[in-house]
Amino acid sequence: LLASPGGGGPVNWDLARQVAANQLAAAGDPAVTGSQQESVAEALRLADLWLEPTSAFPTGVNATAAWNRNEWIFHTLEVWKKLCDPVADRMVGAMNDLVPEGAQGGLGPMQTMVQALGGALFGGQLGHALGSLAAEVLSAGDIGLPLGPAGTAALIPANIAEYGEGLSIDAEQVKLYVALREAAHQRLFGHVQWLRGHVLSAVETYANGIRVDREAVEEAMSRFDPADPESVRELQVEGIFSPESSPEQTAALARLETALALVEGWVCHLVDAAATGRLPDAVKLAEAFRRRRAAGGPAEQTFAALVGLELRPRRLREATTLWAALTEHRGVEGRDAVWSHPDLLPTDEDFADPESFAQTPPELDFPPD
Repeated sequence: LLASPGGGGPVNWDLARQVAANQLAAAGDPAVTGSQQESVAEALRLADLWLEPTSAFPTGVNATAAWNRNEWIFHTLEVWKKLCDPVADRMVGAMNDLVPEGAQGGLGPMQTMVQALGGALFGGQLGHALGSLAAEVLSAGDIGLPLGPAGTAALIPANIAEYGEGLSIDAEQVKLYVALREAAHQRLFGHVQWLRGHVLSAVETYANGIRVDREAVEEAMSRFDPADPESVRELQVEGIFSPESSPEQTAALARLETALALVEGWVCHLVDAAATGRLPDAVKLAEAFRRRRAAGGPAEQTFAALVGLELRPRRLREATTLWAALTEHRGVEGRDAVWSHPDLLPTDEDFADPESFAQTPPELDFPPD
């Protein structure tokens, strides 16, 4: 359990994968059938066709996939490492700071143990959070971050089926709606080359500025018995991050929230246009998905408590309205040209007056791609 973190980083990712896999195995993780693979590929091809007139960007789908829950974790783990390692580093550093000064003579072994404990503690609970997320996400781009391999549009059939049952909407419509959202995400991230780095760097900048509540870490450490390695399972790291933020971190969080809202708003706007007249329950589906993204599921809330970061896009409705105003005043080409450069993107203030932003000519003029 207290083996050194895989890869020398602050998180024991081997343990995280094991905990997530065990959790999914206990809950059930049905394998994807050949017919499901074909059905998903067909849904994504049809969705891409429907999106064609709604965007200036061509398809971003180079490959299609249907994943089970474990496969979602496998294919997104590298991005989770980038997002979570900085946060875990802060926690392990705070634990190291609690090593008594009088233990300097044996500091090397003590630090090694503390690092292993921190890696296991964070790895175990991160594995639980990822396992919970894997049971909820509907596609590779479901939570707005570019988590999967670039150009691979992927759906998780088991989760889509479970989600659809709660909506009382025809399963085929639900699948096509999810496929539209996934294909729209792929168009955006596939052709706006700077966007992936922009979103992930905002997350990393925010994570790098997270402060740890030393008292909470000390209290958690006091419950650990070195003679009983199993006691690490009883430790909890939720709540150890201080709500105090530096100006830099506040700015990074604002940049991230605005970026997530703009991505999600653009996707919603395109999907609404593509689904209208084709899916009988398009309006009901749109509202259900907006509520789902705005509220965040239980797993997203667990993840937020664990790493001190919410992934739900705030001001989603305002962002969708803003893209609609841009389409009205600048057309599809002019709207998507806004993605040409980060300096052209609307700011949080522009959300309050989308008409004014949409009618103001851009100061820079770059081609969309």
